Amino acid sequence: MNWKKSVSAALIACLAGLAGSAHAAQPHAYDKEGTTVNLTARARSAQQPVMPHREAILKKMEATKKAFGITAKEGENLPMKMLPVSSTDTGGTLLFSDSPEYVKENGILYRDTVTGDARVLYYHLNDTSRRKKVAVVLEGVPGKNTLVTVNRGGAGAPSSDYLKVGKETQTAYFNDTRRTKIYLMGGRAHLLDLSMDTTILDPDELVYGVYDFTTDGPVKVTVLMCDEATDPTLYVKNARVLPKDEQRLRGTFPQMDRVIKADRPYDPMRDGTVYIPLADDKHDLYRRGIDATDGSSVVNYGNYGILYYMDIQTTGRSPIQYYLSPLGGTYAGAMRATIGARHHLLEVPSYAAYFGDATPPETDAERTSREKGEAVLKPDSERADLGTYHTTDDVRFEFSPPGASNLPVNLILMPKDK
Repeated sequence: MNWKKSVSAALIACLAGLAGSAHAAQPHAYDKEGTTVNLTARARSAQQPVMPHREAILKKMEATKKAFGITAKEGENLPMKMLPVSSTDTGGTLLFSDSPEYVKENGILYRDTVTGDARVLYYHLNDTSRRKKVAVVLEGVPGKNTLVTVNRGGAGAPSSDYLKVGKETQTAYFNDTRRTKIYLMGGRAHLLDLSMDTTILDPDELVYGVYDFTTDGPVKVTVLMCDEATDPTLYVKNARVLPKDEQRLRGTFPQMDRVIKADRPYDPMRDGTVYIPLADDKHDLYRRGIDATDGSSVVNYGNYGILYYMDIQTTGRSPIQYYLSPLGGTYAGAMRATIGARHHLLEVPSYAAYFGDATPPETDAERTSREKGEAVLKPDSERADLGTYHTTDDVRFEFSPPGASNLPVNLILMPKDK
């Protein structure tokens, strides 16, 4: 059984049927009345996974429980309450390039000019019959010298396994500590990362990258696709902007970071098990921006490319267990935990390539209750272990919605021995 392909609508429907629920997540489209969002190349029949049998799903659930050390009896639910938090948007400019997602011809996929702190996220699939490059080209002001410092970034190897690409990219991004300097002498064009000139996409392969950088002057940033043998820094001069697809997932978004803080310190013995919803557009709203190629207003469905800094103050003497739990279906990514000056990479999940597909979908009543602030953590709800920490650790988490994964998710905090 191939568990490494992007989960299809048929698989989600199967899971919903096994769970006895009519509320199935839609993994390849934004459901405006539901809660599921997914940034992934839309599945084709040749890429559908083998339909799993009930026994295989139950076996995966049992393996998940064992990995977490979950000992709750069958049918036992753990009540949770939403932890009140406040969020503040801050930071530089996000350039988000995912439209057209299926790229059928060479051209510019997104372009805008930035100054200061910026982040670019690109997510595109080679929908041609030839090998291609997807590159980010930087251009300064003609006749002037501009310095660009790349502070963090990475990209997964191109693949038709979308979840693998998503997890590799986030792992590279959260584990990167580079400080690369790029000098745009006289405004000349330069690749954001030199590896983009040798990274080749075969037909039907996806590439996904995220980079943070700072400029000391205006810099034109162009995401483009070109032929395998073409120099992107020359091609950018005469390339045309490709029209967006119906998903319209591209744009420029001010304030690329989001800081989330609890309204009061969390005490595990007093507050019990709590959750913080992320990327649900109910309590954690999606960002609005402008498509610089045509001036239209756009929405970042899923907050892809937004970097969350979760600084949840804690108190008390009991150690705290943290989990990330997907609500919309299959999920694969990474996060970073910081204690003092020490950074720790967290694969999400660490025990498998991905998770979330074995969690039964919520019923409408369960979803409504969760959105109002009361939920239950079921024994068969999959969760990634983010670690156990003491209140004196002052742990902070960095999170960003990963490409190819389903949203929203819950960050869960509970007493260690709950």
